Amino acid sequence: MKRTFFLCCLLFSISCQRAVFKEKWVKEKAPEYFKVAIETSKGNMEVEFIRKWSPLAVDRVYAQIKHGFYNHTLFFRVRPNYVAQFGLDDSTAAKNWGAFALPDEPVLEPNIRGTISYARSGKNTRGNNLYINLNNNSPRLDTLKSNGVVGYPVLGKITQGMGLIDSLYSGYGDGVFEKYSLLFKNKKAFLELYPKLDSIQKIKIIK
Repeated sequence: MKRTFFLCCLLFSISCQRAVFKEKWVKEKAPEYFKVAIETSKGNMEVEFIRKWSPLAVDRVYAQIKHGFYNHTLFFRVRPNYVAQFGLDDSTAAKNWGAFALPDEPVLEPNIRGTISYARSGKNTRGNNLYINLNNNSPRLDTLKSNGVVGYPVLGKITQGMGLIDSLYSGYGDGVFEKYSLLFKNKKAFLELYPKLDSIQKIKIIK
């Protein structure tokens, strides 16, 4: 109960504090290489992003992190030995960023353990949720064909804290998708259904 109340307070707080979206954000270019520190409910970790692996996608994730897109979001899907997925829980932000489609790019690096990529549901649909490979998912996720798109381009990799990711609560598995739309409509009700989900408090770029 205390955990649910804590997560609800965090999500309510960030929904009130989100910066007003600006179109110029989607035109920002990322450095060729940058690191981020991620504060989670299980501890801290670091990820490095490498632009040449997927230039357009790394530009997008750089802008999103810079402007707080992933702060106070949930690891809503954790499948042991497969992936841990986190990301958007706000319909307004989804509409704003989604108005600027992120073009698909080829897979240049393998989806091995510890790498991070955008999830997607079809052509040019990356940009809302990220997943971390908990296992060696190459070549399956490098070559998987779905809805006219081939593979999931890798954006970066975890440099510190992989053990933390392995410890994320995974008891709900893919069952969360049955009520995923509720997250956008009523976060409190969603967390009452899934009170054990771990979360990201903050992601910041390391200068």
